[in-house]
Amino acid sequence: MTPPPSEPPRTAAGLADLLAPARCVLLTVECQRGVVGPDSALPELAAVARDSGALGRVARLVSAAHDTGVQVLHAVAERRADGRGASRNARLFRAAERMPVQQLTGSDAVRVAEPVPVAAEDLVVRRLHGLSPIAGTEVDALLRNLGCRTLVICGVSANVAIPNAVFDAVNLGYTAVVPEDAIAGVPASYTPAMVRNTLSLVAAVTTADEVISSWGG
Repeated sequence: MTPPPSEPPRTAAGLADLLAPARCVLLTVECQRGVVGPDSALPELAAVARDSGALGRVARLVSAAHDTGVQVLHAVAERRADGRGASRNARLFRAAERMPVQQLTGSDAVRVAEPVPVAAEDLVVRRLHGLSPIAGTEVDALLRNLGCRTLVICGVSANVAIPNAVFDAVNLGYTAVVPEDAIAGVPASYTPAMVRNTLSLVAAVTTADEVISSWGG
C-alpha cells in the first residue's frame, strides 16, 4: 500500500475542536517507575525518555489536563509474583521474566514515575498480559462511559505499546492524537521514523505544546 500524501498542518482551531475537554481523554502509557524511572528494567528506554524530554512533556500534559478538566487515564503493565496470567508467547515476554527489575503488582516498579503527577480523579488501568494498554483491558469501556471521542496518547514505548494503543484506538472508533515529542522508543532515532511512516497515517500528530495550548494552557 502506498502511503497517502501528508496532510496539511492542522489549524489551531481544528485542533482545539478535536481536543475539546468534554470529549477528550489523556492516556499515559507505561510511565511507571520500573520502565522510565531511575531503577528501570529497561535503562536504555528510561534514559531516552528522560534525556529527550519526553517524560517531562508527559508530566506537563498531565498537569494541563488536571487544570482544564480533561480526564487522565494511566495505563500500567504489571505481573503477579507467581506469573499467573502473564503472556509468554513472544520473546519480549520471556526476556521480561529474566529482568532484575520486575513489574510486580503492588511494588514501587508499577507506581507512576516522577515527575508525572497523579490526581485523585485520575483512573489507573493495570494489565497482566499482552502488549496493548487498550485491548483486553477496561480502557475501552471506561472511555465510552466518559463520553470520549478523542484519545491523546503519550508515554512509552514507540517500539511496541504506543503503536498498539494508536491502532486499537482507531479500530475502536476513537480519533487518536499523538504528541510526537511526548513519546519515546529505542533507539532514539526510531521514534521519528515510526511517527513519520506509521503513526502519521492513522493519528493526528502534534506536539505537547500544541495540545496544552488547545486546552488553554
